[in-house]
Amino acid sequence: MAYYIALIHKDPDSGYGISFPDVPGVTAVANTLDEAMREASVALGFAFEDWSGPRPTPRTLDALRLDPEFLELSSDAVVAAVTPAPGMADAA
Repeated sequence: MAYYIALIHKDPDSGYGISFPDVPGVTAVANTLDEAMREASVALGFAFEDWSGPRPTPRTLDALRLDPEFLELSSDAVVAAVTPAPGMADAA
C-alpha cells in the first residue's frame, strides 16, 4: 500500500493538525497525536473514494526535501508517513 508524507503541526493552545504536501486540501485535526494519525488515515481514504482523475503520486521524503515549498512548510512540523484507511480506498 502506498503511503503519503504528512506534516504534523501543534501550537501550544490547539490540537494536532495534519496536512499532506502531495494531496492538497486533505487535512485532519484532533486533540491527541494518536487521534490525529487515525483521522489522517481516514481523511486520505475518504478523499480517494471520491477522487476524480488520477490519484496524486506520493513523493518520497528525499524527493520532498528537494522542494523549497515543502522545506518551508515542514520547518516547524513533525514528518510522518500515513496510508489511506483500509477498506476506504484501494492502494495507489
